[in-house]
Amino acid sequence: MNEAKYYQFRELTTEHYCLKQLSTDDVNEIFILRSDKRVLEFLDLQKAESTDDALKFINKILNENSKLDWFYWGITEKENQKLVGTICLWNFSGDRVQADIGFALLPEFQGKGIMIEILPKVLEFGFNELNLNCIIGETAAKNIKSIKLMEKFGFKYEKDLNEFTVYSLEKNRYCN
Repeated sequence: MNEAKYYQFRELTTEHYCLKQLSTDDVNEIFILRSDKRVLEFLDLQKAESTDDALKFINKILNENSKLDWFYWGITEKENQKLVGTICLWNFSGDRVQADIGFALLPEFQGKGIMIEILPKVLEFGFNELNLNCIIGETAAKNIKSIKLMEKFGFKYEKDLNEFTVYSLEKNRYCN
């Protein structure tokens, strides 16, 4: 079994963004991420019907982060700490050598290069801190922006599953 070198949730930072633990203060932004049709168009999520649903989701994430079953970060701009999106490593294989990556941005922050800045930090964390051998990205086949983002960072096409496309990035193919 692959043992993570790091045993508690850790914030990450880039030049312009902080990747932090979600908090109940993020409930309005999480509600938008989990209810806005522009975000949900490409995600296989149950739609949040209320901020109470968003709050339940945040509490679930906090619990999973504490067990290290997920590493789920809220993305904030450094200067104002308002949540603009999320990114996570989750669905770890039983031997902890593989995980899935997932990300979403509020509609007004999409297409601004945020993920281009953040994704390398999360990949570095996954490969170097958690010692993963492979990170899997699954996206809606119509989500061209996510596909191009993954390809930009060396993810390779694996297969199509119904309406989704699966990409993978192996540690030995990743150059940081």
